[in-house]
Amino acid sequence: MTTWKVALTGATGFIGSAVLTTLLETPRAGRDITVRALARTPPTGPAVPGLEWILGDLTAAESLPALVAGSDVLIHLASYIGGDEARCTQVNVHGCAALMAEARRAGVQRIIHLSTAAVYGMGPHRGIAVNEVAPAPVSPSSRTRWEGEEKALAAGGTILRPGLVLGRGDRWVVPAYAELLERVPARWDDGRGLLSLVDVGDLARLITALAYLTEPPRGIFHAGHPVPVSNGELLAALAAHKVLPSPGRENWSWQTCLEQLRKHPGKMSERQFSLLARDHWYRSDSIWEAAGCPAGPGALTRLGEAADWYRAHLATPPAR
Repeated sequence: MTTWKVALTGATGFIGSAVLTTLLETPRAGRDITVRALARTPPTGPAVPGLEWILGDLTAAESLPALVAGSDVLIHLASYIGGDEARCTQVNVHGCAALMAEARRAGVQRIIHLSTAAVYGMGPHRGIAVNEVAPAPVSPSSRTRWEGEEKALAAGGTILRPGLVLGRGDRWVVPAYAELLERVPARWDDGRGLLSLVDVGDLARLITALAYLTEPPRGIFHAGHPVPVSNGELLAALAAHKVLPSPGRENWSWQTCLEQLRKHPGKMSERQFSLLARDHWYRSDSIWEAAGCPAGPGALTRLGEAADWYRAHLATPPAR
């Protein structure tokens, strides 16, 4: 049996933990898998067969050789998504560059790199292909992740740009909708804004399938589910699972929505509201086909699997 050695960053995060589970639990004929995962503080608990934790992070270049040495594939999922621009640059640009340089020195031939469709900026975006519109990132996080893409491309990587990722562990998308519904309690512009969504488990299946390819496709790919979902459909599904209250039947124009948002200040900005409510969808068929990985029924169908997690998370007061 061939041993397939995977180096993984971001393994303790939302998407990374799903990928780690999928890697270790998805059998591949004729291949035994081992994973080296980079973490500043590896999880406690019993040892997991096939998993080795490497102590370090992207800003500690001395920890990277032990991660990638002898690996068949590098899956780079770690990033910093806060508002600290210096930290974003340190992790998403310089840390990525150091990792890619080390992978090339180690002779790693397959690199899967996670970016974000947020690199395109404000939108609206309606069914665009990769770089059909020029990236115009507006936050430090998306701007530096776009810069990080160039480091991975230069190393021959496969770059994935998902849109909104849902599922157990999502602490951004659905919590953001919860806040926005409190501030703007109505249907937003008839609920017609189309979004690229993907369930975290489906995204993990895609990344795992790409990691096992002898020759993964190189370049940039959108990584949402191929079928977009309207914000009205998403909010209705969340209400049906008793995750969020129903927006009701009242329908407000986009201008009225913005006026109400401004009257009721909160954490979510107008830019973020637009990202979640208006057209932001990207053609994603090609990467699923290239990976030989069925996209599955879509994020709305998967919501039931995460509903209990979302209800518990939203009921927990935020840490202070």
